[in-house]
Amino acid sequence: MSRQGKFEEFEGDSSEITVEEALKFIKRKTKGDKPIFTVIWFGTPHRPFVASEGDKAPFNKLDKNSQNHYGELVAMDRSIGALRKGLRDLGIEQNTLVWFCSDNGGLNKIVPDTVGGLRGNKNTLFEGGLRVPSIVEWPAVITEARITEFPTVTMDIFPTIAEIVGLPDYALLKPSDGISIEKLFKKEAGYRDKAIPFRHMGRGAMIHKGFKLINLDLEKDEYELYDLSNDGTESVDIFTTRPEIAKSLLKKYKAWHESVDASVSGKDYPEGLVMDNNPEPQRRWPGLDEYEPYIEQFKQRPEYSKEIERERKK
Repeated sequence: MSRQGKFEEFEGDSSEITVEEALKFIKRKTKGDKPIFTVIWFGTPHRPFVASEGDKAPFNKLDKNSQNHYGELVAMDRSIGALRKGLRDLGIEQNTLVWFCSDNGGLNKIVPDTVGGLRGNKNTLFEGGLRVPSIVEWPAVITEARITEFPTVTMDIFPTIAEIVGLPDYALLKPSDGISIEKLFKKEAGYRDKAIPFRHMGRGAMIHKGFKLINLDLEKDEYELYDLSNDGTESVDIFTTRPEIAKSLLKKYKAWHESVDASVSGKDYPEGLVMDNNPEPQRRWPGLDEYEPYIEQFKQRPEYSKEIERERKK
């Protein structure tokens, strides 16, 4: 999409296009003398699932939705392979850290089950909605492949990169919910001392040393507690039977919850606010004037058509 209003039509899967453009950026930056940081967000797999005939062919015994879901995964896997090959072609793969993870758990109504028997799916705070695979590749540092059960979270990414590149401590605005896991790349790190917190759509949760506290409604002082080490499917609520664990974790959770409210109000910043001219919330993109020249073309895309329709009805 250009400033002149021209909309370019691409052939191929969106994940392939994303990687192709990312590699162009990386190639340009390799000519400099500074470290490169690149974030690649795949729009796949995502409803509505639309895979190519070739990518979904191996799953022809599944229902249509599942065929397309797994077909999109095939395309994404191919794109990640293209990214890794691109790094090798540029000769920078040895000292490039590639960090892959999903942004949420698996989806319902997909077969085979996408959450490995865990409870819940995307948009829940149970493990089926939170627990995702993470893969880190850094040949110069991680010399032997291994699987670790050390609990990590996407909030660990920035502190880890900050430590690797030597950013000063003040580069991380406090409080920070993540930790650096740089040492984990070379050896196991034992227990995680810092809790892993979540807050999403009026709900909250906190995981600490194998136990998980869940608050399904922030407006209510009601909680559930699960022993993830022995009850991975979160089937037995032990909030009342393990009062010592519940009390300790509840204290941590409530303190963190208050810190989130403080962060949202801008109190973490030295000035006590984000900025004087902080922009007001805007309508979703289909309702913005900037996108108007492209709306008719976007309506032809299955991933945008329904969202445009919903926004136009408001």
